[in-house]
Amino acid sequence: MLGVWLLLWGSVALGGRADTAFLRRAHDSSGHCTYSFTVASPVEAACPEAAGGVPELRAELAALAARLSRLESRERGAGASGPRGAEPGGARDPQQVAAAARLEAAYGELLRAKSRLEEEKGRLEREKEELGRRLESSAQEITRLRAARCPPGREGPGRDTLRAPAKAPRWEPQPLSYQELQSERSEIPVSRLLEETALGRPGKEDSGCGQLVWVGEPVVFGRADSIAGKYGVWMKDPEPVPPFTRDNTWRVDTVGTEVRQLFQYEEAEQLARGYPAKVHILPRPLESTGAVIYRGGLFFQPRHSRSVARYDLRGETITAEREIPGAGYHGQYPYSWGGYTDIDLAVDETGLWVIYSTDKARGAIVLSKLDPETLEIRRTWETNIRKRGVANSFLICGTLYTVSSYSAPNATVNFAYDTATGTSRALSIPFENRFRYLSMLDYNPAERQLFAWDSFNMVTYPVRLSRA
Repeated sequence: MLGVWLLLWGSVALGGRADTAFLRRAHDSSGHCTYSFTVASPVEAACPEAAGGVPELRAELAALAARLSRLESRERGAGASGPRGAEPGGARDPQQVAAAARLEAAYGELLRAKSRLEEEKGRLEREKEELGRRLESSAQEITRLRAARCPPGREGPGRDTLRAPAKAPRWEPQPLSYQELQSERSEIPVSRLLEETALGRPGKEDSGCGQLVWVGEPVVFGRADSIAGKYGVWMKDPEPVPPFTRDNTWRVDTVGTEVRQLFQYEEAEQLARGYPAKVHILPRPLESTGAVIYRGGLFFQPRHSRSVARYDLRGETITAEREIPGAGYHGQYPYSWGGYTDIDLAVDETGLWVIYSTDKARGAIVLSKLDPETLEIRRTWETNIRKRGVANSFLICGTLYTVSSYSAPNATVNFAYDTATGTSRALSIPFENRFRYLSMLDYNPAERQLFAWDSFNMVTYPVRLSRA
């Protein structure tokens, strides 16, 4: 009704200024009643533009329509999810645009930070699980070791059941600690005892020697915590001299160019905890993982040489050194895993050995028996086993044994060379590389076990020999 009164009032106001004025009422297309008011121009006799009306009025109406459109767009944008600050005509509020950009950048950074935190959380959870497994495994191994070393009804320093080399250990399955052996035992003919002259130790009673017929599952004694311990060597002296005993354990981490530290432990449990009783600093750096402890001395290959040296553990000095004629060194004839393992020392029931190769042997393994005091070579054997073709080797009762692979989980003891007869034969005794990188393997005749270093892990393997 207000519009009607305005139109009526306008007609009255304009009535004095125009000759004619008309008020019409009619229904529009939707049925509503509409009023139209027409006034003749007192000045213009005809419209300048027949179809368009007054240009100024059209421009003003267009500007008004644009303003209304912008207001409607802002009203919709307050509750919409589209870009803030945009207007239909393309105009943008700079402050709103800047604020929106900052908010979007902050939101993106939060998302990225959240993703990084989730990744770090996942990594920490995996490390936690791995540490839990290692702790549980170490606890089980320590418990098993203590049970094995301290059986009920036996006390005192003589409680170690593996100390007497004259008596083979009794093999008993360990519940919950060992899985059932799945592979079949290799059929190997029983050999005679080595003669006293071959043993090189006159007057020694029956040592219980025989041929290797079985290697058990590895038992973990400790683990290196740093990259320096990826490869290494750990040992016990099968014939210690005072003040050392068979409980003393020794370890060398061999990753590095200046390997001089020899860690001394009072017992194997101390090795598992990682706290040495003493650290020896060798006068010369050693090379690779071929060192052994025997009769109170560390026998090792000095770095970048074809020599073998003896370091006295009591006097802490080098008491003997001798060059091995023609021996390859520093990568000429290593084992298949590399590591400058050209010269490898070993101990068995018969004494001290050195395993190597020469140009004359064309890469085949050469064995030499050494005097442990002077390092003089007593006798040498040349085998037909290619040194680069095997992963590692050890001696038991004067027979050399080799392992087929340093990384295959189901490897084998694949060759044997008998120094008593000078003959070799093929074997297929199962051997497990549990951690897939075997860098050291030695036999301890007093423990009747193999000592090995397998990718940061110090492990032992029980063995069984045939009896003559």
